Amino acid sequence: MERDPLSDRVIGLAIEVHRALGPGLLESAYERCLAYELEQAGLSFGRQVPLPVVYKTVHLDVAYRMDIVVDAKLVIELKTVETLLPLHQAQLLTYLKLSGIRAGLLMNFHTAVLKDGIRRVVL
Repeated sequence: MERDPLSDRVIGLAIEVHRALGPGLLESAYERCLAYELEQAGLSFGRQVPLPVVYKTVHLDVAYRMDIVVDAKLVIELKTVETLLPLHQAQLLTYLKLSGIRAGLLMNFHTAVLKDGIRRVVL
């Protein structure tokens, strides 16, 4: 898999947050702190971005929300769980399909070392 400079930059910022806070907080705390770092880095992003679901003729406007979307190119799904499950990766993959964004990062902040809790997903 080829390297992605945007993903690398976001991972670096997330590691900075994790080093400062460590594991054990709520997902919302890590989300807000990562948003602060993204803002300080001058990156364009949105938090809790609505993700509509369209099934045949049924349109659910705000069925889901993506935790963070950076530069309309990268979906970040944050977790604070004991272990990442295949379901978590499937959730991110579904968000990518529904949003039309090709790349995403699944980040579990409930790890001793954040790099062990990061999965990159690409359509």
